[in-house]
Amino acid sequence: MDSLIAAFTDPTAIAALVALVVMEVVLGIDNLVFISILTNKLPEAQRPRARRIGIGLALGMRLVLLSMIAWIVGLTQPVFDLGITGPLDQHGAPTFETDFSWRDLILITGGLFLIWKATREIHHTVDPVGGEDGMGKAGVATITFGSAIVQIILLDMIFSLDSILTAVGMTDNLAIMVIAVIAAVTAMLLAADPLANFIAKNPTVVMLALGFLLMIGAVLIADGFGVHVPKGYIYAAMAFSTLVECLNIFARRAKERKVAAK
Repeated sequence: MDSLIAAFTDPTAIAALVALVVMEVVLGIDNLVFISILTNKLPEAQRPRARRIGIGLALGMRLVLLSMIAWIVGLTQPVFDLGITGPLDQHGAPTFETDFSWRDLILITGGLFLIWKATREIHHTVDPVGGEDGMGKAGVATITFGSAIVQIILLDMIFSLDSILTAVGMTDNLAIMVIAVIAAVTAMLLAADPLANFIAKNPTVVMLALGFLLMIGAVLIADGFGVHVPKGYIYAAMAFSTLVECLNIFARRAKERKVAAK
């Protein structure tokens, strides 16, 4: 109770809460993009329900992991070491390491899954001819509801672990972590349908989003090998790419209006 009161009365705790909410929302974008792309492959009537279930599972996993913080922190302890390290950087730290913890193995596995999934979706988008892997006759991918939920659960596990480890690194106040996670997932829930509809109505955005997933997968694998890419660079690149795509969308719509007006 005292930690909860501190979260709303202590200026330092309030600053930590705001910073953590922003960070959790940013980290949740990756998860939300994946959920949006995956649920858009379902029949239209099932999409909102699948998104709500997926985001609800994300919240549940984060809260469960928060209740097991001591165990989560223990996942960062090395479990085996191949004895290989990269050359030292300017700060005297190795550029990569092979002393793997359970966290590293989970990140590498999640990154590989994300790259495999994004690559397959890009292939189907570029070459939609064929009926395998749930592709419809018109080139529109369709999957079963259960398959979508299973895939969402797998990625929710990876993103939830990354989210909680970030929270643990920013504050030791459990109440602040819980409030930040609930606020971030609520924002995801509110943005889920508009984002998914926007992606569905703008096919070129799908390719951009899949490119993001490829990049995120590569970053997860690099992180698992001890190569830490600053998140600011990643999200700055994503924001710039999104801005360029928005300009392209505005340009296409302007041309369509001019053609329709003739």
